[in-house]
Amino acid sequence: MEIITGVERRRRWRPEEKLRILAEIDGGAKLNEVARRHDVSRGLIWQWREARRRGRLVEETAVFVPVRVIAELPAPEPTEAAAVPSSPPCGERAPEADRPVEIVLPDGTILRVAEGVSLPALRRLVAAVRG
Repeated sequence: MEIITGVERRRRWRPEEKLRILAEIDGGAKLNEVARRHDVSRGLIWQWREARRRGRLVEETAVFVPVRVIAELPAPEPTEAAAVPSSPPCGERAPEADRPVEIVLPDGTILRVAEGVSLPALRRLVAAVRG
């Protein structure tokens, strides 16, 4: 019999730990044995497997891609339907947050974002494009 005297809390598993446990199973270990050894339920391991299969549980590794810096993008031609904000007068620089950055993904998709875009917002954008 186990007596719990304090507040029992949920265990938090880091993605690396989940993937390490799944790798044991992929390596030929039995699911029941791995679950018992790590004190995790079999159902939770199945959820992790499904998340990995759907791409929601992935190992985050740094990926370097080639970058080409260009002077400036040509200004788009104004149309009557939509007003295009004018570029700053010659000699003036655009505000830091408004300068565009062009990102070309390996599949040829081009993303143009403001230079000051936050990293979490950029991750969400890339995930949505790949989705």
